[in-house]
Amino acid sequence: MNRKQFVILLVLVAIVGSAGLLLYRKQASSWAGGGAAIGTKLLGDFPVNDVAQIIVKQGTNQLTLAKKDDLWRVQERNDYAANFSEISGLLLKLRDLKVVQTEKVGPSQLPRLALATGQGTNAATVVEFRDAGGKAIKTLLLGKPHLKSGGKRSPMEEFGGGGYPDGRYVMLGGTDSVALISDPLSNVEAKHGSWLNKDFFKVEKVRAVAVTFPTPTNSWKLTRETESGEWQLADSKPGEQLDSAKASGVSNPLSSPGFEDVSVGAKPEETGLDQPTTIALETFDGFNYTVKVGAKTNDNYFLTVALAANPAQERTPGKDEKPEDKDKLDKEFKAKQQKLEEKLAQEKGFEKWTYLVAGWTVDPLLKERSQLFVENKDETKQDEPKPDEKPEEPEEPEKKGEN
Repeated sequence: MNRKQFVILLVLVAIVGSAGLLLYRKQASSWAGGGAAIGTKLLGDFPVNDVAQIIVKQGTNQLTLAKKDDLWRVQERNDYAANFSEISGLLLKLRDLKVVQTEKVGPSQLPRLALATGQGTNAATVVEFRDAGGKAIKTLLLGKPHLKSGGKRSPMEEFGGGGYPDGRYVMLGGTDSVALISDPLSNVEAKHGSWLNKDFFKVEKVRAVAVTFPTPTNSWKLTRETESGEWQLADSKPGEQLDSAKASGVSNPLSSPGFEDVSVGAKPEETGLDQPTTIALETFDGFNYTVKVGAKTNDNYFLTVALAANPAQERTPGKDEKPEDKDKLDKEFKAKQQKLEEKLAQEKGFEKWTYLVAGWTVDPLLKERSQLFVENKDETKQDEPKPDEKPEEPEEPEKKGEN
């Protein structure tokens, strides 16, 4: 290669490099008007601590999360407490989320990415962030998920799913460019139940369970003398023998219940709570729960809970208790009572709400009285022939015309 050829090669390299640099700068600045460049933060300098309202609009549904008295609440659920960890996790994630790719897209192409305006099937999910005074901080439009594909086909692709989501197409409010981010933000939906604080009451150390049905003959009550004792049927009648296996289904009733959503505005006759099934639970710690179960909608029951408590105020010394053990046992008793008082204060707060609780949570307690007994295997089913008996053959009909 002579000197002239070498110079020409250097010029070509410089031209190609300059073109590449210009293309990169053009792509990196494609979010003009306040957007973000590739590799930079999606929301820029996002003031997380200033956010006091989050509004999610998805079709005709709207979710409003608002901070009131330093607590996040779900406005459409009469300000029921929201899940703080979910909200803070979302805000921190968005603060650090970076742009992977940007692209100029015309208005006619936005429906293809589920970023159209309005309430149609291809409309974007709109997320607004506001301060305590209601002033807009940022607006983010969420479009369709980006699906991972290529290489070995995933199980979802085998069934026509097209891969699993590994990102999402988004737009910042006030811009005309689409960005791709590396998080699908699947939990950002206008589903109120998903944002509620799911802390709930827990029944511990049950001593007695009584279920009262609208039909009195279906009602029953089980009791036990100790925490590990066998359940006994109260007021048993002749011929009624409790099946211990069936009774085991209520051995730890509502020990860790959960709820799907909070019901707002429905009347008792609409929820079935005007004629409920009532579950009364007494515990060895002196807690008495009254749980009312209403109608079933889809897979959930309407449910309310009320609590009264009368925990022991003084410790009863053991029979063989030694004097040197008294101080230790007194301190343990005092610590236990303090926890019970805290539990009482927290669970009393659940009384003013009507909840939607998954059916599997309460179904074991909704057995009717007859379903708790040992089946009588000696009884022969009615109209069933015995092994040594032959069924009677039907008589042949008389033929017409015969004498």
